[in-house]
Amino acid sequence: MNDDNRRKRRRRRRIIASAVFLIIALSLAWFFESQATTTVVFVRYAEINLDEDENPGLSSAGRLRAEELARIVGDIDVVAGIDAIFATQYRATQETVEPLSKRLQLPVQVVDTGNVRGLTDLILREYKGRIVLVVTDREAMPLLIENFHGSKKVPEMGEAEHDNLYIVSIPWYGRVKTLRVKFGTHYVPDA
Repeated sequence: MNDDNRRKRRRRRRIIASAVFLIIALSLAWFFESQATTTVVFVRYAEINLDEDENPGLSSAGRLRAEELARIVGDIDVVAGIDAIFATQYRATQETVEPLSKRLQLPVQVVDTGNVRGLTDLILREYKGRIVLVVTDREAMPLLIENFHGSKKVPEMGEAEHDNLYIVSIPWYGRVKTLRVKFGTHYVPDA
């Protein structure tokens, strides 16, 4: 009888130890999944129609660049893709993401990039662990990248420079990475 009691106690201890291990493993898996890397893709609006004075739309070159952006960013992540699209209140930024928005069937969320802190907080709170695209102007982009703790050395963009795409990768732990990729027609500065 003593041996039976010892076996039952050992079996009970093993079951309890296994259950505790399983609970810890599942808790850690949930924690690390919830702390996944957030990726923010920044791009300047495409070329505008210079013949329009107030709130100009895209030129034909700008529409081509917008299509190229949709092609490149449309399947940037082989598993899930872009989770949210943000653009400013200006027509050029919204037209830049229109092809991508249609392709992914995602609405364009209009934001004020002048409120850098508010946009940063919104993305980090609502889209943690996801991929987000932000289309803005050349003045706001370096400020936004820096506010996400990305590079403080984003080169100044030329007036006609629209071919930069910045990818800011924000891990839950570790250093933020900032990558720059060129897309579409290459920008050639005036000599």
